[in-house]
Amino acid sequence: MEQTEERQRAVLVAVDTGKWDAEESIMELAALCETAGADSIAEIIQQSDKLNPATYVGSGKAQEIRDTAERLEADIIVVDDSLSGVQVRNLEEITGFPVIDRTVLILDIFARNAKTAEGKLQVELAQLEYRLPRLMGSGGGLSQQGGGIGTRGPGETKLESDRRHIRSRIVSLKQKLEKMEERREITRRFRKRDGIPTVALVGYTNVGKSSLLNKLTGSDVLAEDKLFATLDPTVRRLAVGNLQHVLLVDTVGFVSRLPHGLVKAFKSTLDEVRFADLILLVADASSESWGSQLDVATEVLDELGCSEIPRIKVFNKCDLNDLASALPGIPVSARTGEGLDTLLEKISEALSESVVRCKLLFPFEDAGRAASLRNRGNILSEEWRENGLYVEATVERTIWPRFIKYSVTE
Repeated sequence: MEQTEERQRAVLVAVDTGKWDAEESIMELAALCETAGADSIAEIIQQSDKLNPATYVGSGKAQEIRDTAERLEADIIVVDDSLSGVQVRNLEEITGFPVIDRTVLILDIFARNAKTAEGKLQVELAQLEYRLPRLMGSGGGLSQQGGGIGTRGPGETKLESDRRHIRSRIVSLKQKLEKMEERREITRRFRKRDGIPTVALVGYTNVGKSSLLNKLTGSDVLAEDKLFATLDPTVRRLAVGNLQHVLLVDTVGFVSRLPHGLVKAFKSTLDEVRFADLILLVADASSESWGSQLDVATEVLDELGCSEIPRIKVFNKCDLNDLASALPGIPVSARTGEGLDTLLEKISEALSESVVRCKLLFPFEDAGRAASLRNRGNILSEEWRENGLYVEATVERTIWPRFIKYSVTE
């Protein structure tokens, strides 16, 4: 399939039912279009108590959308909601333009940015699961091939196949992802066995999580000023106070009203957050929408079952806000390094509550006990002495009683 990189001209459409801030949401939609390779040339918002089940907007508004798109020589119409196949078909018939909804737009960005085998499989699964129930009502729109938004990704070529073939592909993708998840679970068990705490960077997309990871760990993870630049989880070691080191995990960013199907499809990736010992909830200090950014991230975390994991609020890009110190969290800058020492101290303090820093001396006859310490603790140093094995370590507070009799003051 040949794809074009030529930027498309998009008319954005939303219905304001009062459930959320439509103005803010359509601004986010424009940013999503920008990332996907389209320029917003007009924004049309209809005030209504409910969505039209046949055409999403009213018939009069649909005609207005068509006239605007024709006058401005648009290429596509992008809708700030998830549409049914019938709604897509009817809107395309009325306007004469391809219609893309919010979910397809996000999936398109995911398809563009997925780099690993697991990421690509997750994107394809999400595409097929979203499009399968819409095949009957969408007409030819979803099975078209060509360049532009909504046509990227490995799942696109499957849309001309019948439902049974697509269902078979979905089953196959799920099986492959389950095997990858099994390998990921083994990796998690090794981390837990080594007693290394995990800290997850979580937050709205494009708040600078990857930049923070790079600055803190000296890595070179891709960090771009665009939405969903990072899809696949990245794990790096980070030195933190008395804990010696932790594992810092960068995760996929969130947007408001992130479709449930995407959260489900990326479950194995987002599980890195579920198994974290501490969450760094990151927001953009330079954005007036930092409050809604935190709300969006909190909502997804609750959906993942992470409500009990300790959190630290972090406001990145504080160098762009003179009043960042007044924000309800730790102001930092991944660009200048400002506030990072304070952040590391807070991470160490938060994790120290669950571990004990200790000095132990195992007599020769009990030296074998050090093996279980290696399995459940974080060994900082060890040496053989004339009276036994001397170890400095951090150990989970829950199992500290097993080793307390070997504690020494030296």
